[in-house]
Amino acid sequence: MNWVDHTIWWHVYPLGFCGAPIRDEHTPAPRLRRLLNWLDYAVELGASGLLLGPIFASEAHGYDTLDFSRIDPRLGGDEDFDDLVAGCRERGLHLLLDGVFSHVGSGHPELRRALAEGPGSEAAALFDIDWDAPGGPAPRVFEGHGALARLNHDADRTADLVADVMIHWLDRGASGWRLDAAYSVDPSFWARTLPRVRERHPGAWILGEVIHGDYPAFVTSSTVDSVTQYELWKAIWSSLKDRNFFELDWCLTRHNALLDAFVPNTFVGNHDVTRIASTVGADLAVVALAILMTVGGTPSIYAGDEQGFTGVKEEMAAGDDAVRPPFPDTPAELLPFGEPVLRVHKELIGLRRRHPWLVHARTERLEVTNEQLTYRSFSGDDAIQVELNLAGAPSVVVRDAAGAILWTTNAG
Repeated sequence: MNWVDHTIWWHVYPLGFCGAPIRDEHTPAPRLRRLLNWLDYAVELGASGLLLGPIFASEAHGYDTLDFSRIDPRLGGDEDFDDLVAGCRERGLHLLLDGVFSHVGSGHPELRRALAEGPGSEAAALFDIDWDAPGGPAPRVFEGHGALARLNHDADRTADLVADVMIHWLDRGASGWRLDAAYSVDPSFWARTLPRVRERHPGAWILGEVIHGDYPAFVTSSTVDSVTQYELWKAIWSSLKDRNFFELDWCLTRHNALLDAFVPNTFVGNHDVTRIASTVGADLAVVALAILMTVGGTPSIYAGDEQGFTGVKEEMAAGDDAVRPPFPDTPAELLPFGEPVLRVHKELIGLRRRHPWLVHARTERLEVTNEQLTYRSFSGDDAIQVELNLAGAPSVVVRDAAGAILWTTNAG
């Protein structure tokens, strides 16, 4: 096993978590330091890694980068980042950064220079610009978002930029990268860029955001280590909400095949989707977590889910705000209502960590009906049995290979 096989990520969207202004006046402040107060909380939860959303200078929400070399002034500066790295290292937490290399903010200084100086300029090579657009040259945009200008991934200069940025922050103490919207970039770009990063940092873990498609083919052609397992995410909440475990059963069969090729990043919540407690309700959210913690993959917990936070993502301006809220300055200021959910998270994460082989586990269905699913998770000679029941009050029982109960919703 390498280090990531033992990692459970606590996923934080820093601009929201730390209370930074998103659309209002960008008041500089060392807000990133607020995360220092939460590192012990992450460890007590059972996490062994901190998956950070964007922290680089941007125009609004972090995914519209203006400067990859600078911490967003709304979060602080280099010293604040260095202290966060040191705090993570003291606690054995790995740090994963979010790299938005598909596009940049439309106000990026180099883009402005490219548009001003023309197609023959050095800056122009970085961007995908329509020089013959009606009304004058204009950057091609990411998925229809006018504020997000596409980078030119055919250019060597873009590969140089991305490799240099990744290496720089790995040198500064990060353990790896999440590649935002990796699916929107030709895999050949990653294949010629990432080996340069690994020459200097062979242990870095590279996670690509991929939503649909052939996950193993993307991993192979791009050379990333893993991708986001959105198929499993969808199957978990959908099967619970619809009382249809046949969907999850089918997906777990496909999940087994993925594990033959790579270890996916598994999750039931992140900064881009409606919170699991809002999607299926509090009781079924516990079942979702139990599934997450008993199947193969490298799991991540989105900050707040472990407290039972609710929030609905809407397809509108500011539609992400409800799932990216500010957190208190310290865990002590959290309301007590989340304690039962937190306890369940600690118990199930603890179970996962006591059975580290689960990262590579395959599943075998033993019984399935619309409202009941029993499966065996196994790797080599190790195995557990998981019994899910939605008939009546939702329940979960996890047993060892001999049938002894390891965890159950009926414990208390």
